[in-house]
Amino acid sequence: MTECRLLEELTRTESRTAAEKTLVVWPVGAIEQHGPHLPVGTDTFTIEFLTRQAAEKASSEISVHVAPTLPFGSSHHHLPFGGTMSLTTQTYYRMVYELAESLIVCGYRKIFVLNGHGGNHELVQLVARDLALNYPVSMAAASYWTIAWDALVELNAHNDCRLPGHAGKFETSLMMALRPDLVHEPRPHRDHTGSTDPRGFVRPYRAEHHGTWQAIDGFTDSPDRGTSELGRSWLDATVDTLAKAMVEFDSQATV
Repeated sequence: MTECRLLEELTRTESRTAAEKTLVVWPVGAIEQHGPHLPVGTDTFTIEFLTRQAAEKASSEISVHVAPTLPFGSSHHHLPFGGTMSLTTQTYYRMVYELAESLIVCGYRKIFVLNGHGGNHELVQLVARDLALNYPVSMAAASYWTIAWDALVELNAHNDCRLPGHAGKFETSLMMALRPDLVHEPRPHRDHTGSTDPRGFVRPYRAEHHGTWQAIDGFTDSPDRGTSELGRSWLDATVDTLAKAMVEFDSQATV
């Protein structure tokens, strides 16, 4: 019998008994500025919703425990704007490593870290790699938009904006669907924002330039182009693909 349970609602006996055969999914987000119009908890609100909805959907085929959302991320690039609580790269890696390691010591053997903030992306993947080297576990880590990329492109989520961007049309649409009460008007506007390359990258290397975030006032493209209807369709498509990824990973686990 399959199930979806929140880890924080389980007793120690329930968790320990089910751990070895159950996929534990852990959403990680951030508390950071999202322009003048979105709440600083945008990434955390989004990834918690997506993870819980996808886990519920996946539970028709597998058993899933959802760990408590980690609300803090590696966000030092947003500190100049205020409203940001950030961990350094080194501290964030250690925190995610040790918390995931705790799950392993407590008996879980299949762990999927789902990320909602770009600054965490490489770090959670490094944690997954290193833990799988050090323990007999199956680890996965990804940002939700990379898993859902093809489905989102099919819905034109890359047009007239950056996908996922930051506090632009895409994230603003998600928040308008999730928490419209937290979206402040008027939303900023920009002309000539362009579109994201549908392949998922513009150049074959990563480029970082000092002062970039200040130059764009902490948000990408044009948030006023977002709508709740777009947000709902993009959320639904992402939930479907995340659920499929959970089931696929569970079936491929080797321990």
